[in-house]
Amino acid sequence: MDLVLRSAIMFFAIFVVTRVVGRRELSTMEPFDLILLIVTGDLVQQGVTQSDYSLTGALTVIATITLLTIALSYVSFKVPKLRPVLDGEPLVLVQDGEIIERNLRRERITVDELLAEARLQQVGSLDQVRFAVLETNGRISVIPAES
Repeated sequence: MDLVLRSAIMFFAIFVVTRVVGRRELSTMEPFDLILLIVTGDLVQQGVTQSDYSLTGALTVIATITLLTIALSYVSFKVPKLRPVLDGEPLVLVQDGEIIERNLRRERITVDELLAEARLQQVGSLDQVRFAVLETNGRISVIPAES
Protein backbone atom coordinates (compact mmCIF):
# COMPACT_ATOMS: atom_id res chain seq x y z
CA MET A 1 0.00 0.00 0.00
CA ASP A 2 2.97 2.25 0.64
CA LEU A 3 3.96 2.04 -3.04
CA VAL A 4 0.46 3.05 -4.14
CA LEU A 5 0.46 6.10 -1.87
CA ARG A 6 3.94 7.23 -2.97
CA SER A 7 3.01 6.65 -6.63
CA ALA A 8 -0.14 8.74 -6.26
CA ILE A 9 1.72 11.58 -4.54
CA MET A 10 4.41 11.63 -7.25
CA PHE A 11 1.77 11.44 -9.99
CA PHE A 12 0.06 14.59 -8.73
CA ALA A 13 3.38 16.33 -8.09
CA ILE A 14 4.41 15.68 -11.70
CA PHE A 15 0.97 16.84 -12.88
CA VAL A 16 1.37 20.15 -11.01
CA VAL A 17 4.94 20.64 -12.25
CA THR A 18 3.94 20.11 -15.88
CA ARG A 19 1.12 22.64 -15.50
CA VAL A 20 3.50 25.20 -13.95
CA VAL A 21 6.27 24.68 -16.52
CA GLY A 22 3.95 25.66 -19.36
CA ARG A 23 2.75 24.16 -22.59
CA ARG A 24 5.24 25.74 -24.93
CA GLU A 25 8.31 24.57 -23.02
CA LEU A 26 7.11 20.97 -23.03
CA SER A 27 6.48 20.96 -26.76
CA THR A 28 9.87 22.42 -27.71
CA MET A 29 12.39 20.44 -25.72
CA GLU A 30 16.10 21.04 -26.22
CA PRO A 31 18.68 18.28 -25.63
CA PHE A 32 19.38 19.62 -22.12
CA ASP A 33 15.65 19.49 -21.33
CA LEU A 34 15.48 15.88 -22.49
CA ILE A 35 18.41 14.91 -20.26
CA LEU A 36 16.84 16.78 -17.35
CA LEU A 37 13.59 14.90 -17.97
CA ILE A 38 15.38 11.56 -17.88
CA VAL A 39 17.20 12.48 -14.65
CA THR A 40 13.91 13.64 -13.14
CA GLY A 41 12.32 10.33 -14.10
CA ASP A 42 15.08 8.45 -12.33
CA LEU A 43 14.72 10.62 -9.23
CA VAL A 44 10.96 10.07 -9.22
CA GLN A 45 11.48 6.32 -9.54
CA GLN A 46 13.87 6.30 -6.60
CA GLY A 47 11.45 8.33 -4.50
CA VAL A 48 8.53 6.07 -5.32
CA THR A 49 10.13 2.67 -5.03
CA GLN A 50 12.85 3.50 -2.45
CA SER A 51 14.71 0.22 -2.09
CA ASP A 52 11.94 -2.01 -3.45
CA TYR A 53 13.42 -3.60 -6.56
CA SER A 54 10.82 -6.35 -6.82
CA LEU A 55 8.75 -7.08 -9.89
CA THR A 56 5.62 -6.75 -7.75
CA GLY A 57 6.67 -3.27 -6.63
CA ALA A 58 7.34 -2.13 -10.20
CA LEU A 59 4.02 -3.51 -11.41
CA THR A 60 2.20 -1.84 -8.51
CA VAL A 61 3.73 1.55 -9.36
CA ILE A 62 2.97 1.18 -13.07
CA ALA A 63 -0.62 0.10 -12.36
CA THR A 64 -1.17 3.01 -9.96
CA ILE A 65 0.13 5.62 -12.40
CA THR A 66 -1.85 4.06 -15.26
CA LEU A 67 -5.07 4.03 -13.23
CA LEU A 68 -4.57 7.65 -12.13
CA THR A 69 -3.94 8.71 -15.74
CA ILE A 70 -7.12 6.95 -16.89
CA ALA A 71 -9.07 8.40 -13.95
CA LEU A 72 -8.00 11.97 -14.75
CA SER A 73 -8.86 11.44 -18.39
CA TYR A 74 -12.29 10.09 -17.42
CA VAL A 75 -12.94 12.99 -15.02
CA SER A 76 -11.91 15.46 -17.72
CA PHE A 77 -14.32 13.78 -20.15
CA LYS A 78 -17.25 13.56 -17.73
CA VAL A 79 -16.89 16.90 -15.90
CA PRO A 80 -16.53 19.70 -18.46
CA LYS A 81 -16.03 22.34 -15.75
CA LEU A 82 -12.76 20.66 -14.73
CA ARG A 83 -11.30 20.53 -18.24
CA PRO A 84 -9.54 23.92 -18.03
CA VAL A 85 -7.76 22.79 -14.86
CA LEU A 86 -6.92 19.28 -16.06
CA ASP A 87 -6.24 19.90 -19.76
CA GLY A 88 -5.65 23.64 -19.97
CA GLU A 89 -7.30 26.06 -22.36
CA PRO A 90 -6.17 27.42 -25.72
CA LEU A 91 -4.62 30.87 -25.38
CA VAL A 92 -4.93 33.58 -28.05
CA LEU A 93 -1.53 35.10 -28.85
CA VAL A 94 -2.47 37.25 -31.87
CA GLN A 95 -5.87 38.64 -32.76
CA ASP A 96 -6.44 40.53 -36.02
CA GLY A 97 -2.70 41.11 -36.49
CA GLU A 98 -2.26 42.53 -32.97
CA ILE A 99 0.07 40.70 -30.60
CA ILE A 100 -1.33 40.09 -27.14
CA GLU A 101 1.85 40.76 -25.15
CA ARG A 102 0.37 39.68 -21.82
CA ASN A 103 -0.30 36.18 -23.15
CA LEU A 104 3.16 35.92 -24.72
CA ARG A 105 4.79 36.84 -21.40
CA ARG A 106 2.55 34.42 -19.52
CA GLU A 107 3.76 31.52 -21.69
CA ARG A 108 7.31 32.86 -22.12
CA ILE A 109 7.07 32.99 -25.92
CA THR A 110 9.12 35.54 -27.84
CA VAL A 111 7.84 37.45 -30.85
CA ASP A 112 10.60 35.78 -32.87
CA GLU A 113 9.26 32.32 -31.94
CA LEU A 114 5.78 33.44 -32.91
CA LEU A 115 7.04 34.78 -36.24
CA ALA A 116 8.91 31.54 -36.90
CA GLU A 117 5.75 29.51 -36.25
CA ALA A 118 3.76 31.78 -38.58
CA ARG A 119 6.35 31.27 -41.33
CA LEU A 120 6.20 27.50 -40.84
CA GLN A 121 2.47 27.76 -41.50
CA GLN A 122 3.02 29.80 -44.68
CA VAL A 123 2.17 33.21 -43.18
CA GLY A 124 4.79 35.87 -43.86
CA SER A 125 3.83 38.51 -41.33
CA LEU A 126 1.73 38.84 -38.20
CA ASP A 127 -0.30 41.51 -40.00
CA GLN A 128 -1.68 38.63 -42.10
CA VAL A 129 -2.84 36.69 -39.03
CA ARG A 130 -6.47 36.64 -37.94
CA PHE A 131 -5.68 34.47 -34.89
CA ALA A 132 -2.62 32.72 -33.50
CA VAL A 133 -3.57 30.35 -30.71
CA LEU A 134 -1.37 28.38 -28.33
CA GLU A 135 -3.15 25.05 -28.18
CA THR A 136 -3.30 22.84 -25.09
CA ASN A 137 -0.69 20.52 -26.64
CA GLY A 138 1.86 23.36 -26.86
CA ARG A 139 1.60 23.94 -30.60
CA ILE A 140 0.68 27.27 -32.12
CA SER A 141 -2.16 27.34 -34.65
CA VAL A 142 -2.11 30.26 -37.06
CA ILE A 143 -5.31 31.27 -38.84
CA PRO A 144 -4.58 33.68 -41.70
CA ALA A 145 -6.71 36.79 -42.20
CA GLU A 146 -9.07 36.80 -45.16
CA SER A 147 -7.57 38.57 -48.15
